[in-house]
Formats: sequence, structure tokens, C-alpha cells
Amino acid sequence: MKVLFSGGGTMGSVSPLIAVYGEIKKNNNSRDKFFFIGTSNGPERKVIEGYKMPYQAISSGKFRRYFSWQNITDPFRVLVGFFQAIKIIMFFKPDVIMIAGAFVGVPVAYAGWLLRIPVVIHQQDIIAGLANKLMANISRKITVSFDVSLKDFSSKKTVLTGNPVRQEFYSCNREESRKFFKLNADLPVLLVMGGGTGAKGINEVVEKAIPDLIKFCQIIHTTGHGKKIEVQSENYHQFEFLTSELIEALCVADVVVSRCGISTLSELSVMGKASILIPMPHSHQEYNAHYYQRHHAALVLSQESMTPSMFVGVVQDLFSNRKNQKELLSQNISQIMAKDGAKRVATLLREIAKNK
Repeated sequence: MKVLFSGGGTMGSVSPLIAVYGEIKKNNNSRDKFFFIGTSNGPERKVIEGYKMPYQAISSGKFRRYFSWQNITDPFRVLVGFFQAIKIIMFFKPDVIMIAGAFVGVPVAYAGWLLRIPVVIHQQDIIAGLANKLMANISRKITVSFDVSLKDFSSKKTVLTGNPVRQEFYSCNREESRKFFKLNADLPVLLVMGGGTGAKGINEVVEKAIPDLIKFCQIIHTTGHGKKIEVQSENYHQFEFLTSELIEALCVADVVVSRCGISTLSELSVMGKASILIPMPHSHQEYNAHYYQRHHAALVLSQESMTPSMFVGVVQDLFSNRKNQKELLSQNISQIMAKDGAKRVATLLREIAKNK
């Protein structure tokens, strides 16, 4: 089987593709071939090349629902990307194309459709994204993470799979992870993540809260590139970005503070982590967060109304584990979606490739 993946701009659309790639690779079939089309300036190139997968960037644009001068220029970039994708597809000759909702995948999907290559798109979030809406009609199959998304697409082609998560997240050694970060065995661990590019709003609150937080816990904090916080403490461990080390950080964390991209939420679900979610204001992340909140699978805070003292209080309450809240959150988040999403999607791709 030859699979062409496409995604990027952020790691959110890339993580499930890597998970499916890993699931297929488990068969150790040397005849399986892979290729990845991404963006020229996103974080995905370095990650994909780390998996020894051939990578090619194409020109891409974003379809905005608000006025922007880039709405005038981006269609031309998408058109260039379309012809670049045609060239790559004709060279690689994939059996199936898989895309996880990124705008860079739109010209790839239409190029594949024109060349009669079956296209599979994956809808991660609760609310269908514009990129997937643009690709839905030309797709052979649509996989979704949650049952509430089934209604957003054609029932004849939509399949509930759960969100694919990399195999590495299913098992870890907490003690080895503690040694990896040189953590104190006597203090609980708070992991704070602001997404792939960092979250200024979260960073600002955390920075002011650190003096109080480090009195009762130790912190691993991913700030985002170029967003260093000037804090010196043996209980505060700062990183601009974590790649493979993120698994170790999640493994050792007792409580996780996070944005609400579905890839991250899926990883938290697989690992059963008690979580405090702070969605990006006025974005699809709010729908994701509210879904988890309704299922009592996480605590949700509003970035716009959150204060350092409020943040410290919520974290402290979780660590004190009043009314077994931490255990209940961990149990509920671990049951919120199917955990074998990568296997289900990989099986579907093989069926499509075989019968194309």
C-alpha cells in the first residue's frame, strides 16, 4: 500500500496522521510506502523527517470567513499548491490519500480527486472545520472522532473511529519520566501546555502564579518558541517546545493544563490525565472544551476571566483531591472516546487501497 498523507501549519492536523502511519508500520511490510505533503513554514517538517518519511512542502493558503487582504492573494497560492500536488501525486502514485483537516490538504484532495485517487479525510474536532467541509464532497470516506460529528457529513461515507493517537502514548514509565526531567519525587507535577505555538494568555497568568504554585507543586511548562519566562526555581522547568519528550512530560504529570486541540485532548484521554482546559477564546476549541466539560471529563476555565489567584485555587483544589475530583476526572476522560482510532483508520485505508 502506498499512502500519501497531508497536513500541517500546526501539529494538530499532523498528530493523527503520524498515529495512522505508526499503526500501518507495525506490520513491518517493506512494500508499504509513505509520502507527506505539508507547509513550508509549519512545525511538521522536522517531526515528519524524524520518522524518515519523505516530505514535500507546497504552496497553501487559508480560507477566512472574515475580511483580509490575504483572501485576495491566497486563492492564487492554493492554485499553485494544486499543481504542485498534481506533480507529486503523479510521481508517487499513491493508492489512497489521507488528510486530517488542514488547509494545505485542500489542493491535495482536489488534485487526488482529479487523478482518481481515493481521498479519506478525518474530522477531529466536535465542530466540522471549513477545510473538511471543502473536501467532504470529493472524499471517499470521512472518519470522525466523536459520535456528535456523524450528523455533519453524509451518512453513506462517514465512519466513527475515534481520534488516532500514537502508540507511544499508551504506555510509559513514570519513574523513568521523573528522572528524565530531574523532578522531586515528593512533590506533585503540574504540566502546563499552551499549544504548538504557545499561548500568551496562559503564559501571562502562569508567570504571575508561579510563586504560589511552586509552594505545593513542581511545574513543567511549554511556553512556545521565543516566549521564554524569566523565572528561576528548582521547582519550575521551562521548555519552548517538546517533541518526543512530551510523552515523558504527560506520563509524569499529575494534573495537566492545556489548550483544547483534539489531538492533545485525545492524548490526555488515552493517558487518563486529570486536566484543566483553557480553550482559545472565540474558536472551535470552546466546543471541544464544553463537550469534555459536559461529560465531567475535565475542568474548563475561560482565559478572558481567569486570574492568577483563581488559577492557583483551581490547581490547589485538584491536588488536594477534594471529593476524589482528580480520580473522577481521570476516569471520565479515559472513557470519552474510542482508544483504537489509529487501528480503525489504518484498517479502513487498507480496505480502500485494496478495492480502489
